[in-house]
Amino acid sequence: MELRIPSLEQLRTVYDRDLKEAFPAAELKPLRNMERMWAEGWYRPWCLFDGDDIVGEAFLWLGHPGWALLDYLCVSPKCRNGGLGSVILQKLREAEGDTVIFGESESPADAPDPAMAERRLGFYARNGLRTAGYDTEMFGVHYKTLYLAAAEVDEAALMREHRFVYENTFAADKFRKYVRIPYDPDAAPGAKVPWQQ
Repeated sequence: MELRIPSLEQLRTVYDRDLKEAFPAAELKPLRNMERMWAEGWYRPWCLFDGDDIVGEAFLWLGHPGWALLDYLCVSPKCRNGGLGSVILQKLREAEGDTVIFGESESPADAPDPAMAERRLGFYARNGLRTAGYDTEMFGVHYKTLYLAAAEVDEAALMREHRFVYENTFAADKFRKYVRIPYDPDAAPGAKVPWQQ
């Protein structure tokens, strides 16, 4: 199996086949946004190929050089529960060895399915991701912050880079209204709205 960048047509295929099935519509970027960000150099869609077949994806939302947000990690429905999520993360670590990859996983404390949220966090921990010392809230959803790096990273630098990814993409008013980095447990929760709103 090989992790490589797909063609535009392959990206469109896995978006419809895998991502639409795996992620709630409110959490899924429109395909046109991914295509635009990729063309502008802010997005890197890695796909895991088994021969000619794509069996999973790891899409990176790029920030400053050496930093990237793991935007989506997905295994094709027909290939799930076979360890491919771990394979994707291992190959991603090899392909992006000089990059601190950070991400968000729903906090069990506020998740509709706390047990599933705990399992996701366990999967990431087993695959070498560390839990950062701050949480986030995106469009009304509370997340734990995770990162994959060769060594521990400075939390202040991680938070700055995390904020940069969103600030670089959203208008200032949208960022202020819907993105909370760090999450404030004492603040009233934000409205749960689709991120593209």
